[in-house]
Amino acid sequence: MTAELVRGQNHPLPQTRLEIRISAGNPIVAGATLGDERGTVHGAEWVAHPASPQLAGIEVPKQAAADHRLAVDLDAMPDHIHRVTVLLALPVGVGGPARFGVMAAPFVAVTGLDGTEIAGYTITDLDSESAVTALELYRRQGAWKVRAVGQGYAGGLAAMLHDQGLAEATDLAARINEAVARGMARSVAQPPPRSEGDGRVRASAAGGGADPAPVGADPAPAQPQTPPQQPQGAPATGGPVNYEHPARRTAAPPTPAPTAPPAAPGQPAQPVAGDASGWTMDERLYNQVWGMFEDLARTTAAYRSAVDFAESRMEQELDRVLSDPRTRVGPAADSARADARAKHADLVEQARAALDRDLAQLTAEAEVVEPALPPAYARWDSPVWQAYQVPMEIPMALRVGDLHLPERTDLRIPMLVRLPLERGLWIDAGRSGGFDEGPADSGELRRLAADAAVAIAARLLAVYPAGEIAVQVIDPAGSAAGSFAPLVGSGALAEPPAAGAQGVSSVLAALTRRVDLVQMAVRSGATDALPPDLDTAEQLLIVHDFPHGFDDRAVTQLRYLADEGPAVGVHLMMVADREDARAYGPVLDPLWRSLLRLTPVADDHLADPWVGHAWTYEPSMVPRSSRVLDQVLGEAGRAAKALKAARARPSYGN
Repeated sequence: MTAELVRGQNHPLPQTRLEIRISAGNPIVAGATLGDERGTVHGAEWVAHPASPQLAGIEVPKQAAADHRLAVDLDAMPDHIHRVTVLLALPVGVGGPARFGVMAAPFVAVTGLDGTEIAGYTITDLDSESAVTALELYRRQGAWKVRAVGQGYAGGLAAMLHDQGLAEATDLAARINEAVARGMARSVAQPPPRSEGDGRVRASAAGGGADPAPVGADPAPAQPQTPPQQPQGAPATGGPVNYEHPARRTAAPPTPAPTAPPAAPGQPAQPVAGDASGWTMDERLYNQVWGMFEDLARTTAAYRSAVDFAESRMEQELDRVLSDPRTRVGPAADSARADARAKHADLVEQARAALDRDLAQLTAEAEVVEPALPPAYARWDSPVWQAYQVPMEIPMALRVGDLHLPERTDLRIPMLVRLPLERGLWIDAGRSGGFDEGPADSGELRRLAADAAVAIAARLLAVYPAGEIAVQVIDPAGSAAGSFAPLVGSGALAEPPAAGAQGVSSVLAALTRRVDLVQMAVRSGATDALPPDLDTAEQLLIVHDFPHGFDDRAVTQLRYLADEGPAVGVHLMMVADREDARAYGPVLDPLWRSLLRLTPVADDHLADPWVGHAWTYEPSMVPRSSRVLDQVLGEAGRAAKALKAARARPSYGN
């Protein structure tokens, strides 16, 4: 029976290999400290946190999330460790809640390897605190117990660490907050939650398996895993589907999703495009793609966790053999080593078989879903573009590239970002670790970055109704004239790309004025009082070759647009090498973090919001020698000109 703890209550732990599951209403940071008999933490190396997630016997998540799993192996704790304290803190400087009092009460559960709950604790009575000591596992007379603590700290993470005796608490808290901010900046934004049972339903070839990990959970390599199974039902991420999309104009209930034909006994269900809930096929496909993304993240996490456990167990068995002089050499030692390696190989083989089964099913689904995707979600080489027509409504999302993991590089998941864009985009024209196999010439990288920006801008123009988005370009030196030629030639740009410092200043001043006017109109409830010459369409500003042509005032305006623009329909797309702006130092760090970083060639810089895998991103580029870009931009340009002409005609009253 589960023990429901109250503050100060303790409970014996019947086993030493555990999971600590944390659930909160908003993204939080989870960590742990290791203390001596008095609970004192003697150094930063005694703290497990997102920047250093693994210590002996414990692993914590690498990023902030609303739900977490911490892996604990108390048998692996060093002898001088007598207390393991679980810490929770709110991320700093990322726009979330500043105190626990405005959130739902966090819940912490200690479970066994099979998910059986041993003890649970709801942390109540929090108000101004931004960090809390949730619970502690402590050693008493050779046995381990758990105690509910619930001690909050208004001074945040630094105050909590200082209270445990850590001398460098302030510096470590700053490093943790920095790592969390970086992790949230590189994480793909999670879609609105889906209610249990309303998503896709797929059965594994082997039948039922363990429940999926909660949203935001990290894998637990320190714990044993049964071979991963594909979940029978949609993952329960909590909360209903959010149907309040800005472009939706219907009040009808969700359209039933297509159902797959019955599967043969022992075989997985046949995949069907659109087998997720939604009001339209557009929304069902969006939810299905995100479901595939989550399934691939979780099944890969289970595989990697199982492999890590197999390696950990083999190392422990080999250590036991080597630690005893009587069994260190001779036939018995050779036999023990062979047995340990055989067990390791068997566990890895079982895990790989389960992974391959799940990957085969996801691949089959991808082969069905990809041809059914609408233009906003489709690749540029999809036949759907051959019948392209200017849409009447804004779609839910936009494809900006593909994502894959090394376990199956040919299984590509479309990377979809919600529309209207909630954050700006940064096409990184610099060289990073993922560019080793890319172009060696920096000029070629810059050209590819500009091409990637044009491909995204063209897709935005294609999927928005005529007149509902306008694109402006700043190219101070005119160095990307060739890349921007399709936009200029099709008439998609209202004005030629702005050049020179004067052009930069003029465009930024106009957009800053637009943001100010719309903000004031919205706050005062007087949106009908906007100047008649103000273009109310959404604006996409492409800034190429930053910071060339920018003075301090222009840089300040650019940061203002990045922060305030998305809320009032002004979106930023930077095409820049961060090294070119290094003279500004840390002043521009908030700007880079506010933007979703994309690359013109394959790079493994993005993370999923559930497990935190490093995903390889590949941009969605127009195939060479293809005319699809000119065709689509031409059609969108003609529709925009026709709309402009219609608006210019005089209207006559009755």
